[in-house]
Amino acid sequence: MSSFFTSRLFFISLALVVIAATLPLYVSGYVLGLLTVAFYFGVFAMAWDLLFGFAGEVNFGPTFLIGVGAYTAGILNAQFGWSVYPCIVLGALASVIAGLVLALPALRVRGPYFGLTTLVAVLMLQNFIVVFADLTGGEIGLTIPDVITINAGANYWIALGFMTVSAAILYGLSQSPIGLVLQASGQDPVQAGALGFNIVKHKLAAFVVSAFFSGLSGALLVFYFGTASVGTVVDVAVGVNVIVSAVLGGRRTVLGAALGAIFLIVAGEFLRPTGELATFIVSAVALLVVLFFPGGFLGAALSREARS
Repeated sequence: MSSFFTSRLFFISLALVVIAATLPLYVSGYVLGLLTVAFYFGVFAMAWDLLFGFAGEVNFGPTFLIGVGAYTAGILNAQFGWSVYPCIVLGALASVIAGLVLALPALRVRGPYFGLTTLVAVLMLQNFIVVFADLTGGEIGLTIPDVITINAGANYWIALGFMTVSAAILYGLSQSPIGLVLQASGQDPVQAGALGFNIVKHKLAAFVVSAFFSGLSGALLVFYFGTASVGTVVDVAVGVNVIVSAVLGGRRTVLGAALGAIFLIVAGEFLRPTGELATFIVSAVALLVVLFFPGGFLGAALSREARS
């Protein structure tokens, strides 16, 4: 891990963060708003990469954890009048509890069944939101009376700071002994277990960490949007964007997942004038990356640096 602070990746990352921090001084509120959303999606993608890229568990339902955190925070604020920051904290804790409830039985199954379990959890959450519309706002959505701030620059700096801190923690965890055990268990769980590692315990820890950051980011996002709805935080299409972001950026890179999310959000927005063609273009780019650069943007760059 110490070698990271002397690597080219560290200095490039530091330069990008410094440049990004100055953007509110000379770009429009529209661009800041777009990047604010992209930064939160970056945390979604990094949290997903920790579970899939290192632990090897295919989570088809990242929006279950995101949605639990977002709706818990939103409901506490809209229905019970709680202030913003306790709602955000409790939203993250609710995601951790929901993640534990989901992971304990799900991690006992192998192969695609774990992924199917997480996907079913998303569908159940969507159904819960619709059935209990008086509490959740149903298909219309839940209006959040409070927001963190209405200042575009402040919202941007909060999102950037949150993504930067999350990236540092998640990347550090991925390079720690726990991350190495997760990577070993993801590649060959039988051999890793034979070496004496408790595979289920380590994967459960990864799921809890992923749940915490997903729920915390989801709670922050709804207080930025001022609303919570199925289409913004729970829909399967949102989960697909999170997965594609992580794959585009590079599996097992963590930091690449954030880059992939920023690229996906920004590219989709700038291609919006093309209508339905925008989705086709972004999907085509994602497919080409998967086929020709399996390591993603950052993975390909790191491989090239290692060869040189």
